[in-house]
Amino acid sequence: MHNPPIFRRWPARNPNVIQLYSMNTPNGIKVALALEEMHLAYEPHTINILEGHQHTPEFMSISPNGKIPALYDPDGPDDHPISLMESAAILLYLSRKTGEYAPLDGAGRSACEQWLFFQMGHIGPMFGQFGHFYVYAKDKCDHPYPTDRYAKETRRLLGVLEHHLAGRHYMLGESYSIVDMSICPWVECLSSFYKAEDFLRLGDFIAVNDWLARCTERPAYIKARDVCALPETSST
Repeated sequence: MHNPPIFRRWPARNPNVIQLYSMNTPNGIKVALALEEMHLAYEPHTINILEGHQHTPEFMSISPNGKIPALYDPDGPDDHPISLMESAAILLYLSRKTGEYAPLDGAGRSACEQWLFFQMGHIGPMFGQFGHFYVYAKDKCDHPYPTDRYAKETRRLLGVLEHHLAGRHYMLGESYSIVDMSICPWVECLSSFYKAEDFLRLGDFIAVNDWLARCTERPAYIKARDVCALPETSST
């Protein structure tokens, strides 16, 4: 039986199923959501990033950058275990493993990858920077420039989504996909966690709000919100 270093700190109760190491941040929720939607057996382990558990040697043995989420699959390619970091890479891996929630044709795969990279390269970093200065750095930086800069960029990116979602049920058309799983937690975070509805004028983005409602009412999403939650961050 393979015994990876991370098992020493977070022992697997059932080492034969996927092990998820995460916390219920937007990036963490998206992987729990994929596991739930794909009906994959998994065991969640909460990584308390507020206490720096993501920087421990055990966690960094499968996530060298020290970021959540990370995943260990004992049933990886060619019947060998595999560990993965980076949430979008994990979504792609799980989709390929199950054959679900991503297009199979060439043009569809290209669109899926483009929008995943858009989330990772723009939405995550920019929404995260907005949240940092709007919520966390108020006592460290009282200059309005960084908050205004990232608020403007956040609204610009919401405008990109608004234009793209006009006339579409989901990011890739009529079918829900890993792209929706990737973007939805970040958009929801603007109101549910950052409490920035009024500041960002989120009501302006009609198509985005309609899409967000469709995504967040899914049973898997409701459950994924609280997977790997700390007791004080649970929404239930």
